[in-house]
Amino acid sequence: MVQFSLEGRVALVTGGSYGIGFAMATALAEAGATIVFNDIKQELVDKGVVNYSEIGIKAHGYVCDVTNEEEVNAFIAQVTEEVGVIDILVNNAGIIKRIPMHEMSAADFRQVIDIDLNGPFIVSKAVIPHMIKKGHGKIINICSMMSELGRETVSAYAAAKGGLKMLTKNICSEYGAYNIQCNGIGPGYIATPQTAPLREKQADGSPHPFDSFIIAKTPAARWGTPEDLKGPALFLASDASNFVNGHILYVDGGILAYIGKQP
Repeated sequence: MVQFSLEGRVALVTGGSYGIGFAMATALAEAGATIVFNDIKQELVDKGVVNYSEIGIKAHGYVCDVTNEEEVNAFIAQVTEEVGVIDILVNNAGIIKRIPMHEMSAADFRQVIDIDLNGPFIVSKAVIPHMIKKGHGKIINICSMMSELGRETVSAYAAAKGGLKMLTKNICSEYGAYNIQCNGIGPGYIATPQTAPLREKQADGSPHPFDSFIIAKTPAARWGTPEDLKGPALFLASDASNFVNGHILYVDGGILAYIGKQP
């Protein structure tokens, strides 16, 4: 459908070398967008370019630290000159550190906040003036179920993702009149190489306890896949969502709607 077409649009997916960022960028490319991505190291960018090339996508990769405002400004200026004005920004770059709060250093806490919350602020701040001048723009912040819930060992991540939810709403509030839509996607538990150890069978052939826990808490009774995020990303990046703003779309198989089974 025409309203889902991204022909002529430039989409930046931060941290888009692999994982869910790569999957969402692929969906945007399939709809016609030109893909730009960044990562923190040249080797990750190089791997990303190869990954896109292998599925027939010409992606433009750059090295950039999203927590460094001067570096981000130079990066956005370079992309604008070499590729074009960014129409779609997906703030995907992020980290998690699973450490009990009373054992976590302030430096570790700050690092998570810096990448997961300050990063989206810095990159959004850099692209918004161009979007205002162009008369439209889409910003998609990758939030989390931890934007709504707490859990053991993720105090910094939950604080950052809760803040990102509110940054999403505030960008909507400040810039909606400029035809800029800022929404979030909150992935549930997604089956990626990073979560593979949590899904491995035990020595006796039984499921990993965490795997069993997630299946029991998810009405869909399965882990999500990166492909499950493609449709939501395309919707929020396209004209189909032009009157959707400040919304967090949770793609979690129903976890947030479910209290769980009675023991």
